[in-house]
Amino acid sequence: MASTGERLQQLDDIERDIASSMHSAGQAILELSRDKSTAKTVEAQTSGFLKTLQSVENGLTKQISYLTQVSTGQPHEGSSYGAQKDLLMAYQMAYHRLQHVRSRLNEMDRTRNDIQLRQQLSGHVQRPGDMK
Repeated sequence: MASTGERLQQLDDIERDIASSMHSAGQAILELSRDKSTAKTVEAQTSGFLKTLQSVENGLTKQISYLTQVSTGQPHEGSSYGAQKDLLMAYQMAYHRLQHVRSRLNEMDRTRNDIQLRQQLSGHVQRPGDMK
């Protein structure tokens, strides 16, 4: 499996191939726009365009295939994305659980304080030792 640096290099090569194919297409169109264009030059430029375009398509297909594999979370060699994704999800779940527990504890504390306040206002203060 290619490393990240190698994948970036492959993408850079694909970008150069795209520029090259655009240049070939431009040269073919330029040759066709001339009064005395030669079929041989147009064919050579068109052939270069199609060959480079096929290389671009193959390279992009490989990159998309790799990204599809990575994004689905399937384990593969050379990447820790799946493990990082699992760890992030576990962290987020734990964080949400913690927030829920804090919320419930705060709610219970408010309820306890409300009960104590009502008891104080009604004159029925119940102390821990006074329980029946």
